[in-house]
Amino acid sequence: MSTTLLQIPIVDLFAGPGGLGEGFSSLPTFHIAVSAEMEHSAHATLRLRAFYRNLKRLGGNAVAPYFLLCNGKSDIPKDATPLPEWDEQTRNAWLEACNEALMLTLGEANSNLRLDQTIREKGINSKTPWVLIGGPPCQAYSLVGRARNKGNVNYKAEEDPRHFLYKEYLRIIDKYKPQIFVMENVKGILSSKVNGSKIFQSILKDLVSCGYSIFSLVTDTSFVQGDDPKNIDARDFIVRAEHYGIPQARHRVILLGIRDDLCREKGPGWRPNVLKPAFAPISVRQVIGDLPSLRSKISKGEDSADRWADLLTKHARELAEEARKEKNNLEDVADILDIAAIATRLPRDYGMQRKQYRNPQKCFSELAQWYTGLASKHLDFFMNHETRGHMESDLRRYLFAAAFAQAKGISPKGHKDFSLEGLTPAHKNWKSGKFADRFRVQLEDQPSTTITSHIAKDGHYFIHYDPYQCRSLTVREAARLQTFPDDYFFQGNRTQQFHQVGNAVPPFLAYNIAKIVLSILEDTPKSGHENI
Repeated sequence: MSTTLLQIPIVDLFAGPGGLGEGFSSLPTFHIAVSAEMEHSAHATLRLRAFYRNLKRLGGNAVAPYFLLCNGKSDIPKDATPLPEWDEQTRNAWLEACNEALMLTLGEANSNLRLDQTIREKGINSKTPWVLIGGPPCQAYSLVGRARNKGNVNYKAEEDPRHFLYKEYLRIIDKYKPQIFVMENVKGILSSKVNGSKIFQSILKDLVSCGYSIFSLVTDTSFVQGDDPKNIDARDFIVRAEHYGIPQARHRVILLGIRDDLCREKGPGWRPNVLKPAFAPISVRQVIGDLPSLRSKISKGEDSADRWADLLTKHARELAEEARKEKNNLEDVADILDIAAIATRLPRDYGMQRKQYRNPQKCFSELAQWYTGLASKHLDFFMNHETRGHMESDLRRYLFAAAFAQAKGISPKGHKDFSLEGLTPAHKNWKSGKFADRFRVQLEDQPSTTITSHIAKDGHYFIHYDPYQCRSLTVREAARLQTFPDDYFFQGNRTQQFHQVGNAVPPFLAYNIAKIVLSILEDTPKSGHENI
């Protein structure tokens, strides 16, 4: 039976706001049957996006209620109760979304029971084609997380439950036997150890013991039953997103698992396609340069456009004067600061007055179309595009850093570059070199650095390249760099929204992975397997 005639269900575990699911569900053959997320604001985003997909499938103007929510003309339900003004098909779309996007803490008995019940209710089993996607939480695997744990004398990796959340993913694989799974994690998982043994090697052995072959999405490397994990280069499983059309240097481990019976049907020597490299990298400016200019808020004292402009002019003049005294070849930086002091292009608000929506730039047509979706027809404003507040001292640093980056083509580093008066932060380790990248400009002509959840804490590592805006990135700008469509509405407060964006898989990358998965299933002569 050709799977092109079937709707193939997706189960998305540890879904976050739904980046992987967004990519897969963008192909009409796939639909999200179940998604699970434990954090309430990410779950709210996940549920709202499920509502959007359900309405979109109805066709016509059925999506209108979703965009009324986005445009602030209607409330967003706080629970499973539909809004009283909705018609029957809209109410049903919301109820279906609530039954699809579940707030669960996997590993807890009640959550596991509910997940199993929902999977069974959806008719998902080993005899029908379906795909499992997701990435177990990565805090324990990440290099930053492990460095933090080393500072805790009582920390024991073997007792950290986060090291073994992949077992919940493994449980679903072993119990329901998807034809294919896609598992994502940080590259720190490759070197993470428990009791002296590399956890990645254990994961590979666990996965193949369930009856799967594991493939890289970027090389011809594979791992099958009988292979020794010590004999493979685990780095072959790292996907460098900037090489595949993503405007961000995001490096993640992504495993493509294919059930062994499916591999046997393909014949000896078969392997799936790999991701196609992009013709050229996509830069930060290409994807956020068309978004409305904003000023930052001022976190202390009066916050007004006039005061902000006065502060920026003052600091620009002082820094320009200091730069010309320096022996560090900062004349070109001073010239840019002189222009900033004139303040000819100063934005006058910080996004509280929502900016009218307009289509993305056309210089990267496929991605521009991806961002736009239905937004050009229905979205009145840019969502999640508001700036955070910054201290005056940080405004001075951001202004200098952005001017330096514009002049030199690199972001300034450490106390040697931040040598002008008033730029040294009150940090006891500043001159040690350990925090040389504490303030980082996202260069306009290159892909961004990795958008991480740290962006929720402060904006120092995510400074906008435009010195005349003098601020860190907004949630929407971070979402653009992560390739979320413009009509993707992140829920929760701004800190929670940043967390969601930073932890997600880029949807456009997921979309291209989904095309590889679909090509495998379309060539499959059988819809399932009776002898598993």
